[in-house]
Order: sequence, then structure tokens, then C-alpha cells
Amino acid sequence: MSGPLHLARMTQAEAARRLADNPVILLPLGSQEGQGPHVPMGDYRLSEALAERIACRSGALVAPALPFGYADFFRDYPGGMQIRADTFTALLTDMLTSFLDHGLTRLLILNGHTTNAPLIAQVTRTLRRERGAVVASVDLWPSVPAALLKDHFGEAPVKGHGGEPITSVALHLLPGEARALDMPPQDRRGQLLDLPLRGVSGADFEGLRVNLPVTAAEIAPDGLLGGDASRATAEAGAAITEDLVTRLAALVEHLQAAPAAGKDPA
Repeated sequence: MSGPLHLARMTQAEAARRLADNPVILLPLGSQEGQGPHVPMGDYRLSEALAERIACRSGALVAPALPFGYADFFRDYPGGMQIRADTFTALLTDMLTSFLDHGLTRLLILNGHTTNAPLIAQVTRTLRRERGAVVASVDLWPSVPAALLKDHFGEAPVKGHGGEPITSVALHLLPGEARALDMPPQDRRGQLLDLPLRGVSGADFEGLRVNLPVTAAEIAPDGLLGGDASRATAEAGAAITEDLVTRLAALVEHLQAAPAAGKDPA
């Protein structure tokens, strides 16, 4: 079916026509947070760009992106915009029920900010229990195959905040706004309670994983929390994008044909 893919670009009459058959609706999520000195802070734009490509290939429609995520440990970086956990769950619930109230049940969340994942699960479980709706979600960046990263970057690990796969995808989808780093980032993790930090989740002590309320700036003042963005390429970003779009378009087609699910039997 021809016509606009984004609900925000449709008139009310166009939306009514396009939604009459209960199509799959993509909800891109992300965050406005520090990503390092080399890529834009608004990583939700990548989720939105991927959603548009998936829609072009599969016939899905694209809801407006939620540009803010639960990203409290990035609060140290100016320019970021964090929302509280209860705000996020309330917003996502309202977004989803806005469709469910009209019998639109084929909803697929494209989550571009991994820290959102536990809150997304909380919302979708509640909606199944209370409304009988089964809403699917995919965490985009953990879904990139390790074999694909190995093909482009070799054996050494490159994943991490401020590194891959976001940097290469940004080089591909946001040309002129993103760049590779000039040199590999240095490990600058500090200490808290005299314990060496492993990351924003906490520290290790004699084999124990000690969870601590670490802020991102205690790991890296410039946002480079992990990975190696100096190895990023637009070519790798194109391959990652194509892989995600191909598999997610297939998922859309599957969801479009799948029967509606019922309430949680529990």
C-alpha cells in the first residue's frame, strides 16, 4: 500500500484508512544521552531510521519515537535528558494503550536504549495481565550477531557504550554528523568505596559482583564507557543496518500473519 509510513505525517482520515486492517505498528525507542565526542547524543534517531527502513520493506507503520529513556547514570553529562523509571513506564503504557484502545494489537517496540529493557518488560507484562494484549519488543543493539561484528572488526571485542555497534550505524545513517574516533579510548575507570569499578553497574570484590549506584562520569568523563569507536566504519554500519532491517522485516511479516494471543494463563 502506497502512502506515508509515519503516523505523524498522516491526516486523521489517512490514518483511519491505513489502520483499518490492524497493521504492525513500530514504536522506536531510544535516549538523549552522552555517546562520546564523536556521535550525536540522540540515539533514538537511529531507532527511528531503522523503523522507517523496516516499514518500507514490510508494510508496517511507524509511530513517533520516544526520544527519552531511563538513563539515570548518564545524568552527569550536559545535554542529556533523562526520565524517571515511573515516568518511562507511564509514558510507554499510555503510548501502547492509545493503540490498544482502538483494537490495534500488532505492536512491535524497537528499543535502542538497552537500559529501557526491564521497564519495557514490566509494562508489557502488565498489559497482558490486564488487557490480554501481547506486545513484542526487540533490543536492537544486543541483537547484532557476534559473527557480523567479527567479520568487520576481527576477534577483539568492540561492543560497548560509545563504541560499537552504534558508532558504525551512526556513520552509515547519520553521515556528516558522526565520525570515528582518532584513537582508541583509554580505560579511566575510577573507584567507589575504595573498590575498582568494572562499569556503571558496580565493582568486583573477591569474586563478588558488588552492585553500586555508579555514574557514567566516574567511568569516563567523555562518555566513552566501552568498546573502540576508532575502528568504526560506515561499511560496517551498512552491514549491521541491513542485517537488522532484514530480520526485523521478517518478524513484522510473521506478526502480521500470527493470530492474536490471549491473556497470561497465570
